[in-house]
Amino acid sequence: MDSLTLDALLELERAGWTSLCNRTGGAFYGDLMTDHGLMVLVDGSVMDRDAVIASLNDAPGWDTYEITDPRLVPAGGQTAALIYKAKASRGDAEPFEAVMNSTYALVDGQPRLALYQQTTTTH
Repeated sequence: MDSLTLDALLELERAGWTSLCNRTGGAFYGDLMTDHGLMVLVDGSVMDRDAVIASLNDAPGWDTYEITDPRLVPAGGQTAALIYKAKASRGDAEPFEAVMNSTYALVDGQPRLALYQQTTTTH
């Protein structure tokens, strides 16, 4: 369970956000997500791993991001959830602000993203 620590999961989340800034999110999340992983986005869409990869390959990059108030929630066995607030911006658009829930499971000893959910804080 050592790889499901707050520091380890925050490192993965930061790497994910950096990949979104660099427009390499499709490859990053394709490797990170479990085969049956899902993302639930603020617009209500539910995307499986293949849809996430496809959408991120075409997504514009973020210019900046900030992660605050991280909390680790051990979920039993070899799973844990990381909850945090994020703020990201691109161009002149209003910043995107949400609470994130990333639930990880150990697969072959490595943390893999099983479920990710965004809840907006600006609506």
